[in-house]
Amino acid sequence: MTDTDFESSPDAYTVKLESFEGPLDLLIHLIRTNEVNIYDIPIALITEQYLSLITLMQELNLDVAGEFLVMAATLIHIKSRMLLPRPDPSQEDLGPEEDPRDALVRRLLEHQKYKAAAELLHDRETLRSAQFMRPDARVADAAGDDYEPELEVDLFSLLAAFKGVLERANRRPLMVLPPEQISIEGRMQQLLDRLSERDACGFEDLFADGDGSRPFMIVTFLALLEMIRLKLIRVFQSGGFGPIRVYKRARPADAPRPIGDPQER
Repeated sequence: MTDTDFESSPDAYTVKLESFEGPLDLLIHLIRTNEVNIYDIPIALITEQYLSLITLMQELNLDVAGEFLVMAATLIHIKSRMLLPRPDPSQEDLGPEEDPRDALVRRLLEHQKYKAAAELLHDRETLRSAQFMRPDARVADAAGDDYEPELEVDLFSLLAAFKGVLERANRRPLMVLPPEQISIEGRMQQLLDRLSERDACGFEDLFADGDGSRPFMIVTFLALLEMIRLKLIRVFQSGGFGPIRVYKRARPADAPRPIGDPQER
C-alpha cells in the first residue's frame, strides 16, 4: 500500500443505509424471523430485538437515520400502552378500545403492498437472471428437485447473523492475546484471498481466523459490507433460516469506487 492509498478504520467508516431498507422493513424482517402473526405482534419481544439491532447498528457506525430512532420511540410507546390496565368492557358507556398496535399493523400492511407492487414493476428476478448465474446452479442440478435454492441476503439478515456471531464469541473463554490492528482495506484483501481459494465460504467461518476480539469481528463485518457495496461478493442463504454463504464475484465495470478513492463521486 502506498502513502497515497486510503486506509480506513471502523471509526472513520460509515455505511449509508439509503441503499438498504428502512425501519418498517426491519420490523417485517423481525416478524418473519420470529414467525409471528402480523395482526398479533408480541410487542415486548419485537421491541427488544429491534432496539438490540439498532444498538448494534450504532456501534458499527452505520448511518442510522432518524426514522429508525422514531420507530424505536413508537415501539416503546406502544409497549407502555400495552402494559396499562384495560378498561372494563362491561361498562356500557365505553366504546371498544383500539389495540395500541393497530396503527402500526396498518402501516406494515400498507408497506408490504407498496413493496410488492414496486417489485412487480421493476421485475427484479428478470433483471437478476440477465446479470448473473446463481452460484448454486451446479449444486441444484446435482441435488434435483428437493434442493432449496439460495436467496440473496439483505442487510438485516446479515446484522442478525453477525449479532449471533458476537453472542457466541462472548460465551467463549477469554483469551488474552495482543490485539490485531488491521484496516478495513487490509481485512478486505485477506477475505478476497480466502474466497479465491474456494467456491464459497460460510459467513461465520470468516470471523474465525483472527484473534476473536470484538474489534476484529467488527472490522471483518464492515469489510464484508464494503465488499458488497463494491460488488466484489454476493451473500446468499438457503431458505429463510439456513446457513449464510459468501461468494466472490467478478467486479462489474460500473461498480462503485472504494471509499476515499480520489475519483469517487
